[in-house]
Amino acid sequence: MEEDISKIVNLENLPEHIAIIMDGNRRWAKAHNLDVPQGHKEGAENLKRIAKFANKLGIKYMTVYAFSTENWKRTKEEVGALMKLLKFYIMDFFKSYDENIKIRVIGRVEDLPKDIIAEIKKVEEKTKNNTGLVLNIAFNYGGRDEITTAVKKIAEKVKNNELDINDIDESVVSNNLYTAGQPDPDLLIRTSGEERISNFLPWQISYSEFVFTDKYWPEYGEKELLESIQVYQKRTRRFGGNK
Repeated sequence: MEEDISKIVNLENLPEHIAIIMDGNRRWAKAHNLDVPQGHKEGAENLKRIAKFANKLGIKYMTVYAFSTENWKRTKEEVGALMKLLKFYIMDFFKSYDENIKIRVIGRVEDLPKDIIAEIKKVEEKTKNNTGLVLNIAFNYGGRDEITTAVKKIAEKVKNNELDINDIDESVVSNNLYTAGQPDPDLLIRTSGEERISNFLPWQISYSEFVFTDKYWPEYGEKELLESIQVYQKRTRRFGGNK
């Protein structure tokens, strides 16, 4: 596929930041007569493949939705399986190979099990100086919760006379989100046929282009990512203007 990439997408007009709602692991497992943990395992393996490919393409940032604050409502067995995957299939993997990818885990990390918090700190420290793709893994993440947390941070600064209330603008809010210092996503992809954002990056995706696909996440490969980028490149982005 490598020699044909430039024929599929314009490598001079790639989205700088791609956000992905990785949906459909459970349905993929059911369709293949597998149990749910196996579906999540294959989803985690696919994240590794897509992250490598995105880095190779030259994508600068990618934020993926791995586990929402609402996912705690799932069965104890499924939640436990997801926790193990975060630690083993994601954390250990990115500690063991050199792809120049910088890993960040965003969300209520402090509420996760202590052993997972320790692994997160290790991988973030190990990859902090990498200069390729910045991969944000949203785990125990909720968009409204992120904004609420940012408001609290800003209020605390006003209370401590570190910030004047009249100086609060959009940039101040953005700089207190988990993605502070990063550009907003140009492209949001959701797999498995669902067409909603499910509390994912509500502030950051205000002007993102949305691409929805019927493919379940475990079967969304390099070809599908290029097709999504191709759709993005055909869009005219106005950012509220009329050009």
